[in-house]
Amino acid sequence: MVAALLLEAGHEVIGVTMSIYDPQYPVLQASGKGCFGPAEEANIEAAKSLAKQLGIPHYIIPLQEEFSRLVLAYYRKTYLEGRTPNPCARCNSQIKFGAMISKAWELGLEFDVFATGHYVRRRWNPELGLWQLLRARDGSKDQSYFLGLLSQDQLASVLFPLGEYTKDEVRELARVRNWESLVQRSESQDFISTQDHPLLFDPRQLIPGEIVDWEGKVIGEHKGLIHYTIGQRKGLGVSGMPEPVFVTKIDAANNRLVLGTQEMLYGDSLVASQMNWLSLPASSLPSRAGAKIRQQHQPAACSIEVIDTGSIRVKFDKPQLSITPGQIVALYDEDVLLGAGVIELTH
Repeated sequence: MVAALLLEAGHEVIGVTMSIYDPQYPVLQASGKGCFGPAEEANIEAAKSLAKQLGIPHYIIPLQEEFSRLVLAYYRKTYLEGRTPNPCARCNSQIKFGAMISKAWELGLEFDVFATGHYVRRRWNPELGLWQLLRARDGSKDQSYFLGLLSQDQLASVLFPLGEYTKDEVRELARVRNWESLVQRSESQDFISTQDHPLLFDPRQLIPGEIVDWEGKVIGEHKGLIHYTIGQRKGLGVSGMPEPVFVTKIDAANNRLVLGTQEMLYGDSLVASQMNWLSLPASSLPSRAGAKIRQQHQPAACSIEVIDTGSIRVKFDKPQLSITPGQIVALYDEDVLLGAGVIELTH
């Protein structure tokens, strides 16, 4: 759809698709529900077909080594530390807007800007002298949360043609131009299907351990901490509890899973590291913002305290559910994504 809009606007367009799947990983899914897996071959063929339909050249960018080193290694390490990674945010900053562009240049492709189908916007702020990342006009489709780790240089060289459209407007654009086939494919995918997630780990790393309640009483045995995340209720393998229980803590140091009530999942603050201030100078950091702690979460009002270079403490006005270490916290001023970092601690 993006390529078609750019062609209609008079641009010279080439299509590129990254190849990240390495068959050495025994990932079973082939349904297209995850971007990493054997379904990649069908996705590439579909991209080739669409490029042919539009009459533009199409190139495959091989990134298996880079993806393994920059995303898969991070994914495994984070889970084994008892935290929950965000591979999509990592992939965007390191692969899609990083290694993919670099590799395209290395292969001799020539282009002025890199355009994607993300539902986000960008704008130049002349007063600050930098580019800013904004939420999509269609809030229900907004993907800015996943792009909060981009650099200013990356943001300066990209276009987001879909960011000014709503989902219904995109469908109508396609209908009147007979472009329906360009919007029929899924607009986004998960990294990997849940059933295949354990296959990315060495079986020797999946060590069973104790499940305890909030008082420390042993109530069961877990299958390996990589199977769990904060707030999880299903698949815990415990019964006979007086009320519903959820994962409230993953204690990697002791290989222990801690369960508690839903009330225990609420926290009023977090500490974030690796802060990336994308849309404002580091010299003018805000004291107030809206903090988003996962994609399906509305920015919550909070105060911000700078701890040191790269680290902040976020204090919410109201307690938030399931603040998860390892995930991204994105900070907003209205539609502008100010910056983002990695959640380290919660309170």
